[in-house]
Amino acid sequence: MPRKLFTASIILLVLLTAISISTAGSGINMQEGKWEIASKVEMQGMPMTMPPVTYTQCLTKADLVPQSSQTLQGCNISEVKVVDNTVTWSIQCSSESGDMKGIGKITYSGNSLEGTIKVTMGKPGMEMTSHINGHRIGECN
Repeated sequence: MPRKLFTASIILLVLLTAISISTAGSGINMQEGKWEIASKVEMQGMPMTMPPVTYTQCLTKADLVPQSSQTLQGCNISEVKVVDNTVTWSIQCSSESGDMKGIGKITYSGNSLEGTIKVTMGKPGMEMTSHINGHRIGECN
C-alpha cells in the first residue's frame, strides 16, 4: 500500500509541475509593440474635464506601465504588480509645485488596454483621476 501511495504522489507532483510550467509561460494577454494611449483627466471640484492627451509608447511585457513624457519628469514608478491581465503600480512625483503620489491600474485585452490613475497633489490634497485607454498600432521602431 505505501508503494502505491508513493507512486501516486510522484505522478501528482509531475502533473502539478507540468501545469505550473504551462501557466507560467502564458503570462499577461498583451501584445508587445507601439501603442497609442489616450488619457482624459478629471480634477476634483472642477466641473469640466481637460481635453484628452494622446501619446505613443513602446510597451513590452517587461515594461507594462504606460507613461507619457510628462510622467517621466520627476516621477518614480514602483510596486508594479501583475495579476492575470491587470497591472497595478504606485507613482510618486516631486516638482516645484509640490509632491504628488497615487496608484495606477490598467487591464490589458490583447491589443487594447483600459484603466485609471488616481493621484493626490499638494498639501490641500487635490485629487485627480486619469482615465486611460489605448490600442496597439504596430511594431516598435
